[in-house]
Amino acid sequence: MCSELAGHPNRSAVFPLCWTAVMLDGFDLVVLGTVIPVLLKGQVWGITPASGTFVATIGLVGMTTGAVAIGVITDYIGRRRVMILAVTLFCSCTLLCAFATSIAMFGLFRFVAGLGLGGCLPTAITLVQESARRGRSSSATTFVMTGYHVGAVLTAVLGLLVMGDGGAWRWMFVIGAAPGLLLAPLMIRFLPESEAFLQRKASGTVTGEPERANPVAELFGDGLVRPTLAFWGTSFLGLVLVYGLNTWLPQLMIVAGYPLHQGLGLLLTLNGGAIAGMIVAGPVANRFGPRAAALTWFGAGAVLLAALSVPLAAAPLYIMVFLTGAFVFSAQTLIFAYVGRVYPARSRGTGLGWTAGIGRIGAIAGPLIIGALLTGRHGYPWGFYTFAAVAALAVAATLTIGRPKDNAEDSRPFRASARP
Repeated sequence: MCSELAGHPNRSAVFPLCWTAVMLDGFDLVVLGTVIPVLLKGQVWGITPASGTFVATIGLVGMTTGAVAIGVITDYIGRRRVMILAVTLFCSCTLLCAFATSIAMFGLFRFVAGLGLGGCLPTAITLVQESARRGRSSSATTFVMTGYHVGAVLTAVLGLLVMGDGGAWRWMFVIGAAPGLLLAPLMIRFLPESEAFLQRKASGTVTGEPERANPVAELFGDGLVRPTLAFWGTSFLGLVLVYGLNTWLPQLMIVAGYPLHQGLGLLLTLNGGAIAGMIVAGPVANRFGPRAAALTWFGAGAVLLAALSVPLAAAPLYIMVFLTGAFVFSAQTLIFAYVGRVYPARSRGTGLGWTAGIGRIGAIAGPLIIGALLTGRHGYPWGFYTFAAVAALAVAATLTIGRPKDNAEDSRPFRASARP
């Protein structure tokens, strides 16, 4: 352990490298919504709305699979190797999307890119949590997740600047892949392994303690059944909100009678609010705990989402949408911070991977639910009522997790309190 730590003495590299990797996830959140309308308009490869939906869904299936599988792998071979592999896989396949010659090839590249991207997020969060100073893991999580929404905002702006009339859509994938292709060599050179992982490996070597055979089984041992299932449910609900709002907010506003340019402006405002919310949420969670912060954030989000069903003038509408992004999107991130406080180091990567992976199912469901409401001409105001109900359910799911008696930052197992 000592020699490996000595090879990477500067642990300050963890945050900027992981933040950049998470920013790539934010790129993926918006890029298809930017590109698919252009493909449909130009009838590229004979694409239809149905095949476009398939491509969007298959990418999310890849992310779900990647998050679940790679989360387990990190607890076996380490965070550093998996992070480098995930970034390399995602960015290589994103670049290949620019050279696709059919909708089937495009979908295949999106699926494989999703495998790498799905592993990026939980591994990055695990690394920053385990590299953070004691008592600062919540703010480390929320700060690194600002990269997610910075990536979303930059990609939306990039789409306006690069595509123009739509002929340059391939450049979106070239430019999107470039940071990752530069990032992987930097990670090889500067990214250290998680100290918690190295200490666990060294401890097992010294004491002769065998590795646990199945990290997934550990998610249901030592009193973890209830919090594990509650984490999965809350992550699912949280990503229903994140992806549902990012996909359909402009259209919901158009249906409500607002002009198109205002709908697009509100989408950028929503993600700007998310960045501000995460900056505030982390220190609050450090002070009061991620459970209390997540309950407050989801509760406030439910109220704000319901309030968006009421017609508003431009200025108060932008303020409401900004606050909605601040509370709703950072509430989901607080759940990731909470996961890192509950599971011991030996299964933390698996816990985060499965929580993120189940959440990706919500990322598929959210746009489908609101899309169905819009198709049935019930998008406004029922879309916002639906979002508010989902946030309220997330409050209930967070309550179900229970209060941790022990703090998993010192690798002790979680014991759920009987108090809700």
